[in-house]
Parts: sequence; structure tokens; C-alpha cells
Amino acid sequence: MNKLYDIVVAGGGLAGTFAAVAAAREGKTVLLIEQNGYLGGSLTACGVGPMMTAHAGEKQVIKGLFEEMVVRMMRDGYSCGHIKDTTQYVSYITPFSSEGMKLVLDEMTAEADCHVLFHTFVAQADCRDGKITSLTICSKDGLSKIKAVVYIDATGDGDLAYMAGAPMQKGRPGDGLSQPMTMNMKYGNVNREELKTYLLNHLDQFPRLKENRKLIEESSHLAVAGFADQLQKAIKDKEVGFPREELLFFETDRPGEFIVNTTRIIGNDGTDAQSLSESEREGRKQCAQLDRFLRREVPGFADAYLELTGPSVGVRGSRQLKGRYELQTSDILSGTMFDTRIALAAYPVDVHNPDGSGTSSCFEMGEKGCYSIPYEIMFCDEIANLLVTGRCVSASFEAQAAIRTTPTTAAMGQAAGLAAALSLESGIPLAEIDRKKLQKKLMEQNVVLLV
Repeated sequence: MNKLYDIVVAGGGLAGTFAAVAAAREGKTVLLIEQNGYLGGSLTACGVGPMMTAHAGEKQVIKGLFEEMVVRMMRDGYSCGHIKDTTQYVSYITPFSSEGMKLVLDEMTAEADCHVLFHTFVAQADCRDGKITSLTICSKDGLSKIKAVVYIDATGDGDLAYMAGAPMQKGRPGDGLSQPMTMNMKYGNVNREELKTYLLNHLDQFPRLKENRKLIEESSHLAVAGFADQLQKAIKDKEVGFPREELLFFETDRPGEFIVNTTRIIGNDGTDAQSLSESEREGRKQCAQLDRFLRREVPGFADAYLELTGPSVGVRGSRQLKGRYELQTSDILSGTMFDTRIALAAYPVDVHNPDGSGTSSCFEMGEKGCYSIPYEIMFCDEIANLLVTGRCVSASFEAQAAIRTTPTTAAMGQAAGLAAALSLESGIPLAEIDRKKLQKKLMEQNVVLLV
């Protein structure tokens, strides 16, 4: 491969896909590299769902390409759109079909004329004078070189940035431990009416629901956080061998189909091949334990069938860029509106305990109920032609626990693609582009930056 691209994007989750689409729609030649055979990242490769959240209370604060994708999925019957979250953790969630998402993302990238290479990894980054000059990629063809003017790391783990020598950090301060991984499960044929009846008759067992009976009665799709007593007994009796405080499961776009997000894989490293391999096996071991528990203890699951365990284990966090600015927890809690913001978000600080049981959440986000993402967390001063987007941007351990979810990473990806295109058009380095011009372009594309 000898072609020189304007932009190479590594990683085809929502962040990378929308970076590629945004740049290609600006007329740039874009190569999108993805390790799987499809786009969507954790939403299609890890069994993650629903998407949460694009809303701050009743106001939708994430639109742009993310909303375009949702509308296309609704058009084709792959999503019911944004609905109330019956767990009350956030205001709205977005159930979807992971298979339908693959089709829609293929459609969007093809229409934008993105060149996509599936089953491909970045193996090496060559640098000179503070710039990436080429990448070595690994695929069925073996090793080959590719070149671009601008590179975007949307790998989730900061693989490209790390290989290029960008400053990185990993895990929480002190011990470097990351949040636990999770192997999700998807069930079909859940008797949702039996489950719904149980919820309505036992609201005292579901603290987040007991004040919202009407929400359960009227919701088209169920989301459940609870069954804590039953789960803790199973853990005590050693029927379940991992520490988790309660069950968490969500109905997909299809009635009676549920994603269970409950397993907890502690102490492993998403950037270490051996550790990641062990996490996959441990995750499925925990799924087997949880499967027996669900069928026995949870109303509606007795005749359900296990459709899949996550094709890959879900990694919440690993490497983070040490960028021009590091997003702080205080920025989230105070709802800081940066002058250089490129996205808004409203998912709370949500830290799964790296040591074991427990999840710490903080829902403070200032008087507007949301916060902003500044452009400066997507680049560092050491590598001039590199942008980093998605969950591996420059953020503190706790702040990353808020901005890691897919609607937010989708918004960051769109901004990265437009920033790269603007840099190429103007001849101005990524770190110095006109933030107001970038914001104007984003808002012209239905991105929300004002509340």
C-alpha cells in the first residue's frame, strides 16, 4: 500500500467511525483501520447496550453524527430511539440492534467514501522530528506501511499514541489499577411480562424504582438494577464467584431480549495480551455461573436462552493520553463550559471499583446538568500530527469514568475528524487551529455546544 492518505484513523468504534466520516465528508481521503470485521466497537464487538446517554434531563445534548446514526437505525427498525431509563441512573437510554448498527455504519462510511480495512491492527508507528511519518499495519497480507498527513487514534487503549511515543498514563493514581472488565451476556425469550409483574409487586427491592411505578407501567422497554439480596446470597454460597452488588440488565430494541451487564473481572490489563486473554476466559466462566443464577432466581428468565456472550470482553479503561489539558473530576462535577469545547455530555462519574465490589457514582454536573469536552484533551505537544479521541483522551481516572460511554465518544470522534480536516485545509497545525471555526463547523452539523 503506497497511497498517501490525508488522514488515517485507527479504531472503528463510534469515535473512530465518526472521525472518519466527518473528515471524508469534508473531501479528505481517509483510511479507517479496524481489528474486527465490522464497525461499532464495544457496541457490536463486546455486547454492550444500550447507548447511554445523549441527554441531560429532558434536553438532548449529543446529536450530530450520533443522532444521524440513531435516526437511520430507527428508519430500518434497528432502534426504538431514545427512551426513559427505568433504572433512573440516567434520564434516557437508546436501545438498538447490534447487527443493525453494523449495517448502518457500513452505509455511512461507504456513502462518505471512507476506505476501510477490516481485520487490521497498527503494529508500529514511525516518527521523526515530533511527527508520525508512517504506520506499519498487520493484516492477512502480513506487514505493510501506510502514510498520512494526520493520524487519529481511536483505538480505545491509545495503542497508536503509545507506539508513537506520546506521553500516556494508565489506571488510577497510586497503583495503576484500571476499572474491572465485564463480559456481557444477551438473552432471548425472556418473559418480560412476568418480570414486569414482579418488579411492580416488589418495588421495595428496587430502590431506584419505588418512586417511579408509573415509569415501569408505561415503559416500552425495561431496564433493571436490583435483585441485590438474591445475588449476595449466591455470592455467599459460592454459586457466583465474582463481587458485584446487584444485577444490571437492559431490554434491547427487540421485546424479550435482554443484555446482562453484571460480571466483574478484576485486576487485569486491557493492554496486555496475556492478561486480556485470561480476562476472556474468566469472563465466560463468570457468565456460566450467572446463567445458572438467572434461570433459577430471576422471574422471566426460566425459559430464556443465552444468545451470546460478548464476542470480546468489555474494557472500561486502560491507557490515557497526557495531553495539552487533562480533564478533571471537578470539571465534570461543576459542569464546566470550556471556551474551546467540542462536545457536551451528561453521563455521570461512574467508577467500578478496581479492587472488587462496589460502584461509585456522582451525579453532580453543575446547574445545567451537563458538562463540556475541551479540544485540548485530544492532542499532546509531543506529536504534532496526532489526535486522540474516544475513551483514551487526556482525563483523570474519575473523569474518564464519566466520558467513556459511547454517545460521548461518538461526539468526540466527530470533532476529531473535523479538526483534522480543518488543519489540512488551513495548513495550521492541529494544536493551533481556530477553535471558533471548529465550533462553527460542528454546530452547522447539528452538534450541540450551547445549553
